[in-house]
Amino acid sequence: MDCSDVKLQKKTYKGSKTLKTTSISFKTPPDFNFWHTVNSHGWCTLVPFSIDKEKRSIYRLLKLNNDSLAYCRIKSGSDLSINIQITSPDKILKSQISEIKRQIASCLRLEEDFCEFYREADRWPKFRWIAKIKAGRMLRAPSVFEDIIKMICTTNCSWSLTEIMVENLVGELGTSFDGSIKSFPAPETIAGTTEQFLRKKIKSGYRSPFVLKFAEDVAGGKLEIENWRSSGMPTEMLFKRLRSIKGVGEYSAAGILKLLGRYDYLGLDSWVRSKYCELYHNGRKISDTTIERNYRQYGKWRGLLFWMEMTKEWYDNESPF
Repeated sequence: MDCSDVKLQKKTYKGSKTLKTTSISFKTPPDFNFWHTVNSHGWCTLVPFSIDKEKRSIYRLLKLNNDSLAYCRIKSGSDLSINIQITSPDKILKSQISEIKRQIASCLRLEEDFCEFYREADRWPKFRWIAKIKAGRMLRAPSVFEDIIKMICTTNCSWSLTEIMVENLVGELGTSFDGSIKSFPAPETIAGTTEQFLRKKIKSGYRSPFVLKFAEDVAGGKLEIENWRSSGMPTEMLFKRLRSIKGVGEYSAAGILKLLGRYDYLGLDSWVRSKYCELYHNGRKISDTTIERNYRQYGKWRGLLFWMEMTKEWYDNESPF
């Protein structure tokens, strides 16, 4: 994607620190809906993401390859475009603009082809609404590492506890941008802590040794995960790789797969089980096997169609979060 517009201005933060602001824009696919992608699941509320409902924008602090930081406000533009306002301590170089665009495009899933998914959805009357509103893309973090850490933080707890753990991770270990906004910590940073620190400061409980071991394996090169988004590895094998990470169960592995662009697994947790039973069985509990059997007919798209059906009511709201 080529940059179609770049503007530079200065902005003063906290009276003494002058940061430079660069504005860029680039084209999006015709089947992309920015606001539906942002609100596709709870990632938009987990720092370093933040959401502005009134301005219909999402904010994200990015760490670039040279460890510099760029704070981005992202919103939909006119005529199939995305507008990004980048705030940084120094002038953003052309190479950095390209990197920022790559990271944001990956977060918004702009380079993924959803034509086949929409054709499959249109085969079924109850799913034809999906293509009409251009839904289906699920927001993800700039890195696979961040997505996996956050998914581990969603297991066996309330969403409010997930938010607390992620806020603590970023607050305690992230790199500060302007004193209040911090980046998501690198694997090396988390690996440099202890289980006791994670339990006490992050409040990650039983997940603490899992988070620490995972960060150590990634930081030490034992586990290479960032190429999984483009890997040609069969989905079943990738699922097994994810399950081999301590702290990643069937639910979280299926959730991570969705963020990798693989939708073969449903990803059943207490919330979606309850929602399914509410929709189809008047709240009466049924087995996971029954739920999985009912979605088998949708093939490799069953996990995404299941998620879309469970969250359909979200798209009737301006913002569900």
